[in-house]
Amino acid sequence: MAGKTGNQKIIEQFLADGMDHMFGNPGTVEQGFLDAVEEYPEMKYILTLQESIAVMAADGYARASQKPTLVQLHSSPGIGNAVGAIYQAKRGHAPLVVIGSDAGIKYMNMDAQMANDLVAMMAPVTKYATMVHDSRSVLRTLRRAIKIASTPPMGPVYVCLPMDVLDEINEEEVFPTHIPSTKVLPGPAMIDEMAEALLASEKPMIFVGDGVAYSQAIPELTAVAELLGAEVYGVEFGDLVMDNSHPLYQGTTGHMFGEYSKPITSKGDVNLVIGTYMVPEVFPGLGDIYAPGARVIHIDLNAYEIAKNHRVDIGVVGDPKLSLEALLVVLKERISPVQKEKAQARVEAITAHKNDKIADELAADEAQKGSSPLQMSQFASLLAEKLPHDAIIFDEALTSSPAITRHIVPKVPGNYFVTRGGSLGVGFPGAIGAKLFNKDKTVIGFSGDGGSMYTIQALWSAVRHNTGAKFVVCNNGSYKLLQLNIDVYWKEREIPKHDHPLSFDLSYPAIRFDLLAAAMGVDAVRVEKEEEMAPAIARMLADDKPFLIDLVLQGDHKSDWVKTNCSQ
Repeated sequence: MAGKTGNQKIIEQFLADGMDHMFGNPGTVEQGFLDAVEEYPEMKYILTLQESIAVMAADGYARASQKPTLVQLHSSPGIGNAVGAIYQAKRGHAPLVVIGSDAGIKYMNMDAQMANDLVAMMAPVTKYATMVHDSRSVLRTLRRAIKIASTPPMGPVYVCLPMDVLDEINEEEVFPTHIPSTKVLPGPAMIDEMAEALLASEKPMIFVGDGVAYSQAIPELTAVAELLGAEVYGVEFGDLVMDNSHPLYQGTTGHMFGEYSKPITSKGDVNLVIGTYMVPEVFPGLGDIYAPGARVIHIDLNAYEIAKNHRVDIGVVGDPKLSLEALLVVLKERISPVQKEKAQARVEAITAHKNDKIADELAADEAQKGSSPLQMSQFASLLAEKLPHDAIIFDEALTSSPAITRHIVPKVPGNYFVTRGGSLGVGFPGAIGAKLFNKDKTVIGFSGDGGSMYTIQALWSAVRHNTGAKFVVCNNGSYKLLQLNIDVYWKEREIPKHDHPLSFDLSYPAIRFDLLAAAMGVDAVRVEKEEEMAPAIARMLADDKPFLIDLVLQGDHKSDWVKTNCSQ
């Protein structure tokens, strides 16, 4: 057969776009292009044992590299397995290029095995979904999808590539996809208006999200916050948005309840929102989230998010870094000595308050040393002493996260990632993806016992591909987050507190994560006592091979009660 088929050409197109890792789980209808991968040794196929793991590992790689990342999924059943993970990637704006196949155009009227409307299945969880119907439009469609995935607001895309279309000779030219620049800057009049509003503020507040991280605007954000004396909160983010040790950084507005965020969002008289939307909660407040009369300024490359749910006075589509750079110049020019003095006073007051809060938290952690059952603070404080300075943390610890970040403080962009979008299981595959891009760094994935069981097969992929990510299971024998959330539910509805539902308890039968890891080739240890922590950490950090710590923590569970009441 003269020439190259679509199976070969699509691999060449991906390589031309710098995409040399394909995360996937193979299926029969993809066998043509998966066979072609063998002809291109520069394309590394990362085999996973379940489709959601492929998506989540690719998500970790995309977040670490900030580049479009390739995912291969099977047809209807494979897509169905992956939908939850792709939803998470969409909410987190991960530029995933998801490809899959179908038996062929010629079979589409047969309603055969695995037949379904694949584009309709993927459309709600992707930024763009399509199917290629003609061999003359394979590469142009892929380039369109790659462009869409990579253009802010970034997000996953899906292209269905039917087998018979790919089997045909493909005469399209391979050339790199062009990603248009979105480095747009608001006009001078808009910058002036924002600066005047902020300088007139007595209580400025700043709310930031991943748009700041993606545009690498943390230095400019920090400088603006310092000049104004403004508190900074993270909103809807998965990557570092500001050095967490900075005195003006106050943490997150939360992701669950509007009643938690409202006291924060209603503090300021001028609110600067950058690279996020207000406010990403499961149970958001339905009324005005700002103080009466407060002004709201919103800068984002995603016009959809500006004034989506709450009022905005000055809204502009602009690159966060360029916008903050221009804003900083005008603020420095126009700030008066009195305004500068007031801003400095705010910085000192915010710093003192944060220092007191951290001191209290660390004192409480210190008091927990020697505790049994173990507390996460005991482990995190010891791990912090041993970690390399450039270690990367992929944090899906959820209820254990506050203790981790108190001791392993996120400071550097690219060294700390958190779960986003509400889909469990990303901690371990995300760490594998981040490690594949950062081969020379220590990467540790934290997950709960509940969350890790969604994707525990990821450990096998770490060994297969010699990826030395480390894994810590925060094993408290329960869905702890659900227990905390139902406590709030009971309180809101004035329901007397009682035993948590049986379905929140994971204590029986006890899950031995160390044994599960060993079965997949990962060296592991179970830690139940304080004196076992240091040797376990030493073993974990001794080499660049996968390692798992099954960290047994204090939990609210009753294994005997579960055993009795769940037995059939």
